[in-house]
Amino acid sequence: MTHPIIDIHPHIVSDDETRYPPAPLFGTRSDWSKERPATVEALIAAMDQAGVAKAAVVHSSTTYGFDNNYVVDGCAQYADRLVAVGSVDVLQPDAPRRIREWIGLGLAGLRLFTGGSTKEFDPRELDDERSFPAWELCSELGLPICIQTGPVGLPQVTRLAKRFPSVAIVLDHLARPEIDDGMPYEKAQSLFDLAAFDNMYLKLTPRIFGDVRKGNASADTFFPAVVDAFGAQRMAWGSNFPTSPGSLAEILATAQEGLASLCAEDRAWIFGKTAQQLYPALA
Repeated sequence: MTHPIIDIHPHIVSDDETRYPPAPLFGTRSDWSKERPATVEALIAAMDQAGVAKAAVVHSSTTYGFDNNYVVDGCAQYADRLVAVGSVDVLQPDAPRRIREWIGLGLAGLRLFTGGSTKEFDPRELDDERSFPAWELCSELGLPICIQTGPVGLPQVTRLAKRFPSVAIVLDHLARPEIDDGMPYEKAQSLFDLAAFDNMYLKLTPRIFGDVRKGNASADTFFPAVVDAFGAQRMAWGSNFPTSPGSLAEILATAQEGLASLCAEDRAWIFGKTAQQLYPALA
């Protein structure tokens, strides 16, 4: 039996700016959210076309800041297929209360956005002690936390993995490792060092499937090395649709091609089973 395909990194943007007004984090809206937004209905249609069964939809911080209303409302419309991953300002004293409120409205995971398309990464907030009450609550509730950062933020991620061992930490885009040197991928050693922490998970998105085609990198050497270090049970695919160019079906096909050297069981974990471990509502 073929395991259902699950996507843990699509985004949605409403076409109703009166009901869901943009208020981007850091004050600058992302180009993709203006040029190729996808409503929840468009995401479902793309999933149907691509053969993607379910998804953990990641809140668009560069559209809505800390207002999770659209991702929560959109996922609630398709509760049999979607769960919401949202953002809260964890440095604020009321962060635990806000997290509980959003969970009550359907939030299944949290995301910390330290930079990306509209701002350079600033990882200082990641292990700021003001965020620890939020982390403690996520530990208590079993809520996974996705982190958007680059290699510059991995020292902070390491400290968080040590301090909160029961929180599943998911690295968006593998934290953008440098891999153009090829095997044994010494430039990415800070990423591989995280394999020592059982609570560290990796999100494989279009960025890494592009990077394995650059320099001395290759899909046939990089992905088996990552599986050897982390295990496929701690790796999951995310489309980054519609942020990344192309249809969801095309993005999925590229990922399947990139992971073709892995065994069927490892691919089953990456394309679905790991997602169900992180977000049980998708099981």
